[in-house]
Amino acid sequence: MTEEIVVIGKITSVFGVKGGVKVFSYTKPRLNILNYKDWLLDVDGQWQSVKMVSGRQQGKTIGVNLEGVNDRSQAEALIGRKIAITSNQLPELDDGSFYWRDLEGMRVINSENVDFGVVSHLIETGSNDVLVVRETAEQASGKKRKERMIPFLADAVLDVDTENRVMHVEWDADF
Repeated sequence: MTEEIVVIGKITSVFGVKGGVKVFSYTKPRLNILNYKDWLLDVDGQWQSVKMVSGRQQGKTIGVNLEGVNDRSQAEALIGRKIAITSNQLPELDDGSFYWRDLEGMRVINSENVDFGVVSHLIETGSNDVLVVRETAEQASGKKRKERMIPFLADAVLDVDTENRVMHVEWDADF
């Protein structure tokens, strides 16, 4: 498998006068962003390596110090930058577990062989995650694309074939 770039957060503002930045984390739990020391920052469409020197929860946000960022003006130049890692930095998952990014774009077919389209994204509801499945442009053929929300539960998701990028579900085509 080729190494992919995985966006895990973004720099939102600065703190202090010694180059600290505040970050918004996409990881779950959000403090897991601090587990990664080697970051990539999106600088004008190019990924540049940077090391996180230290980080901590700071009120409702996360404060981070980056190697080579030593004053407020250097930190201000980073506001809005995406933070990423390479996919080989992600921990291995147990069988039957998936990263959301691995499910996005996957074709979804029900038990009656009806093609629902592809997983657009997922929503966290608290009790369970929900797949948002959208018809492709070809399936919609001029009409508004149909969107289905399918709970990511064992009762609804029968099989996830990561090799062929197909998910089989038990879901009524009329729903």
